[in-house]
Amino acid sequence: MTRTEAYLALNLLPQVGPVRVRKLLQYFGSPERILTAKSSEILQIEGFGLDLAESIANWEGQVSVEAELKKISTRGLTLLTQEDELYPPLLREIHDPPFLLYVWGELTKRDHHAIGIVGSRQATHYGLSATKKLSFQIAYAGYTVVSGLARGIDTTAHEAALAAKGRTVAIIGSGIGKLYPPENMALAERIAQNGAVLSEYPVDRSADKQTFPYRNRIVAGWSTGVIVVEAPLRSGSLITAQQAADQGRTVYAVPGPIDKPTSAGCNRLIQQGAKLIMDGGDVLDDLTALFPTAPTAPKLQETPPVIPLTLEEEILYKAIGTDESHINDITTHSGLTVATVSSTLMRLEMKRLIRALPGRRYVRLV
Repeated sequence: MTRTEAYLALNLLPQVGPVRVRKLLQYFGSPERILTAKSSEILQIEGFGLDLAESIANWEGQVSVEAELKKISTRGLTLLTQEDELYPPLLREIHDPPFLLYVWGELTKRDHHAIGIVGSRQATHYGLSATKKLSFQIAYAGYTVVSGLARGIDTTAHEAALAAKGRTVAIIGSGIGKLYPPENMALAERIAQNGAVLSEYPVDRSADKQTFPYRNRIVAGWSTGVIVVEAPLRSGSLITAQQAADQGRTVYAVPGPIDKPTSAGCNRLIQQGAKLIMDGGDVLDDLTALFPTAPTAPKLQETPPVIPLTLEEEILYKAIGTDESHINDITTHSGLTVATVSSTLMRLEMKRLIRALPGRRYVRLV
């Protein structure tokens, strides 16, 4: 059994999380040695009762490493441990870093420089517009955008990063074989081609109420800073912000109208010391102390300059009428695929050539 396979066996065992694995490693020295330990040895470690000790000592009767490896191979996944070079250094520093991650896609060292973007699943038009702008700028500037693939702000953050032809990483609260939400499967496939989708859970683990808050610590821990775009006072995004603050990360928040419950969480974060931002450049300027050579985010012009368009952008721009055009009509008139239309519309919007309206409608600005 390889070292990575030993970590996989430990990850498959119930009730054996990152903190307990760290204690086991401190005592036994390696994951392989843990799997050969007797229950009497494990009982010597503080916090390990008889049931848990026997569960670990008799792991072969409870989990099948071979079956999980087959699922991993079938889906084209890889495994990442804390000992691997591509494991994010900042993530290693948190209290309970995942000791094993399933990876769909490919990570690079560039992904070590990342910004988390989170927010409400029930986002408003204001929140989605702000997310598009910030994520596009940050990804265009060379930073990886990390988010949770949830509906609303997370989805838009990933899409905008892809539209900027940048990199993005999705940390999900389920196994990759039970991806949630299921309607984001096509987006996950695109992310895997320009970044990675990651999970600490076995392939066929379904999401539940516990997995999402636990997942948030990875989003926060992976990132140099975390942006909360839009969130009510009771929100998982505020949990992520608190985790980021506890981990020593910088928390940024987008201000919103004081009479809108959807912005109450962000406004409260700003009251409590989060940095108010209105542009991706605000974040990048703040990071210059850590990364002096970081590129500058593109400033989005109020009046669109004359800029060259790609062939896809030109086709799509012409497919949008002078009146409001629905995305279905734009797709039909352009002859492009749905995925291409989605990413290209976002690029045109970032260039201030079109504007997104409620109801998935678009209009030319010039």
